[in-house]
Order: sequence, then structure tokens, then C-alpha cells
Amino acid sequence: MAFRDFTLPLIHERLGLRVVDAELFPDAPAWNVRSEFAAFLKDGVALALANSTEKAKSEFILAPVLLELRRTIGTSFALFSGLEWDVDSERGLNGYCDFILGRGPSQHLLQAPFVAIVEAKNDLIRTGLAQCIAAMYAARLSNERAGVPPSVIHGVVSTGAAWKFLRLQGDEILLDIPEYFIDNPAKIMGILKAIVEYT
Repeated sequence: MAFRDFTLPLIHERLGLRVVDAELFPDAPAWNVRSEFAAFLKDGVALALANSTEKAKSEFILAPVLLELRRTIGTSFALFSGLEWDVDSERGLNGYCDFILGRGPSQHLLQAPFVAIVEAKNDLIRTGLAQCIAAMYAARLSNERAGVPPSVIHGVVSTGAAWKFLRLQGDEILLDIPEYFIDNPAKIMGILKAIVEYT
């Protein structure tokens, strides 16, 4: 078993988490998107949606958005892409993660504290929720093992066009009610900035 094998019922049964709908970022201010980046992203969206694969969406939409976030707010978070991550394989907390965001002191070493997990999905947001939640739980477990104080872990599942945000807090997964769309990158990037700065 791995992250991708989890379902929402298994999230409750094996990890003891309860999924709750919530409004997570109603007040997150919109990002002031540079015109150059907006043009670049528009081209990336066209390529990704024409290719219609998870890899294309990850490379042409998600990675540029995360890189622009890091370029603008500085190196206050580490960004890792395409990693096999084994936190606890006996519990199925292992597998591939599209992106992991952390606050470690080095970009060269994956280490706690972890902040967020970002997953690209090819079709429906719903198909990626359990996988993302399992990876978020693994991130919290890694933080605990590293002696990081109890923390909130965020998650993002995106089809490239649609984005859904999640928060692991205590024994609850708070699932943001709205979905956000890439034709409004200012709102998506504003939420991502709020996630990176969340304490």
C-alpha cells in the first residue's frame, strides 16, 4: 500500500481522521501577478491542457506557480519536486509526491518541518484527495518525529485548471468548500502565500 492506494473511507479507518467541509481562506488577499508571469502561465495552461497528462500539468502549471511564489516571497520555504517519500511503509505512508513544501534550512535536504503537499491529478479533484491527505498525515508524522511542535499541514490537489485546498488540524481534515480556477491566478497564489506564512 502507498499514498495513492488510500481512499476517503480508509483515511478515517486507518488514520482516524474526520473530513469536514470548511471555508479556509475567505480573507486571503489576491496576489499581484506580474504581467510577464501571467503571459507565461497562459501559455503553460494551454500546453498542459492540450497534453492532458498529470506530468504536463505538473510541469507547465503547478511548478511555475510554485516557483513564482518562491521567487517573489524569497526563500522562506524549501520546494521539492517529484520525490519518492517513505515515512512509514508498513502503514502505507510512502510513495510519490509531486511537490513538498518545507521550512528546513536547506534546499538540498528534505527535512522537517513540512508545510504542505501539492498533488497534480489528471481528471477529477476528488480522485486525488485521499492520496494528498495520506501524504499530509505523513508530513505531520515526520514533523513529530523530528521534534517539531504540533503543526498544521496544508494540502493542495489540482487538475491544473481547478485547485482544491485542504488543512490537517488535530484529527480533522478541513476541506475547503470552493474550488479555485487557474483563470484567476491572483487568488490561487494569494492562498498559497497564506499557506506558506501560516503559523
